[in-house]
Amino acid sequence: MAHKIAVIAGDGIGVEVTAVALDVVRAAGVAIETVDFDLGGARYLRTGDILPDAELDQLRTFDAIVGGAIGTPEVPPGVLERGLLLKMRFALDLYINLRPFKAPKSQYNDGVDFMVVRENTEGTYAGEGGLLRQGTSHEIATQGSVNTRMGVERCVRYAFDLAQSRDRKHLTLVHKTNVLTFAGDLWQRTFNEVAAEYADVATAYNHVDAACIYMVQDPARYDVIVTDNLFGDILTDLAGAISGGIGRAASANMNMARTAPSFFEPVHGSAPDIAGKGIADPRAAVFSAVMMLEFLGENDAAQRIRSAVAATDDFSGSTEQIGAAIRGALQDL
Repeated sequence: MAHKIAVIAGDGIGVEVTAVALDVVRAAGVAIETVDFDLGGARYLRTGDILPDAELDQLRTFDAIVGGAIGTPEVPPGVLERGLLLKMRFALDLYINLRPFKAPKSQYNDGVDFMVVRENTEGTYAGEGGLLRQGTSHEIATQGSVNTRMGVERCVRYAFDLAQSRDRKHLTLVHKTNVLTFAGDLWQRTFNEVAAEYADVATAYNHVDAACIYMVQDPARYDVIVTDNLFGDILTDLAGAISGGIGRAASANMNMARTAPSFFEPVHGSAPDIAGKGIADPRAAVFSAVMMLEFLGENDAAQRIRSAVAATDDFSGSTEQIGAAIRGALQDL
């Protein structure tokens, strides 16, 4: 039976790269039924809607959700991020954000192949805080970090399982325990306690500022990183920059209990400066679709697409030309 896929192509280049990714999935022989959802900056400017509850309920009925990118310059920062992306993460309990990064030996002596597991529903993004005396000289702003044992542990356990499944079997916790002594302590204690159940997984700890240095100087040291919401957001943008550019960075927002559909999207934004020019690299969207296929159990098709993308890694051209090259390589496998 065909997989039911909700499509939130969004704005700008999101529409272009999502179309290519879905074409590649179909070319790999995977049966999908897609339904487009008009959500993003354009919809908000037209109607004032961001993610109505009725459409959120519709999204719950799908096997997975594919996203492109959202945002237009006319929409103030934070409106769509909180009203659409974060609302989906919290409502669908997409508590694992997984981002893989690879770069060839030609770029780094030992090559790069690591994954970042980011806790996706807590931390500073949970929205705890507020303003007092706003607009006065005595204004106060607070922004707390929400960390629960349940939320931290399920994220850490997923990271240990992932590390255990990989050849190097190494997991690094990244936090700032020397300053964030409450949240950091919860993360470190939980990490240590879970580690005792995974004797075959080697572990390490880095402060987040040190991790930024190591990621630039020696990214091959990493196998799997686990970290909180804010640090994960920042580190994965840096990781994208050092492993081929943000245009090739994919992500999966996953509900591992499968009580709601998971959401797969490229890390990059809507890039309004190049939207409509047909020059956006669609590979991040293709890799995000590959992660969706793996989550849905379509491992053979996912691997074939990975091989096809690798075979066309040096190919450059328009968005559609890159897509056509990947589809052509698929036929040769």
